[in-house]
Amino acid sequence: MRSKVVEWVVGLFVIAGLASLVVLAFKVSGFSHYSSSDYYPVVAEFDNIGGLKPRAKVSVSGVVIGRVESIILDPRSYQAKATLLLNKRYRIPLDSEASIFTEGILGSNYISIAPGYDANNLSPGSVIEKTHSAMILENLIGQLVYSFKSDKSDETKTDAVKQ
Repeated sequence: MRSKVVEWVVGLFVIAGLASLVVLAFKVSGFSHYSSSDYYPVVAEFDNIGGLKPRAKVSVSGVVIGRVESIILDPRSYQAKATLLLNKRYRIPLDSEASIFTEGILGSNYISIAPGYDANNLSPGSVIEKTHSAMILENLIGQLVYSFKSDKSDETKTDAVKQ
């Protein structure tokens, strides 16, 4: 009889542990459900979003204030149009700027909003006018390599002229 009770307690403990792992996985992955009554949509258009994905965080001064809901390509301007869900608790000035940054060197991309000074705030459906695209690491490395090549060719030309 006593072994049956121990088996039941161990079984309940294992089930509770698995349930807590599932809850933790949903919290960490960003799959948590956003109630539409707590958030309002705002649109930002970027020339290049890099590796930005839906559910990426949106922050102001490092504080997460929302998530990226969706990203589509605008067929007229060929810009990436990101729809952001911002928490209604935070009122963001209308002249704010949105930039795409990377968490660390190889981390995931997120949107950082630099608040402006306008007395009016973003409202549902507003468009953030000032945006800064993602810095693509491959492009920066290519520019660096190209600048080294052009520096060496300039030195070679200068040496040839001196002789």
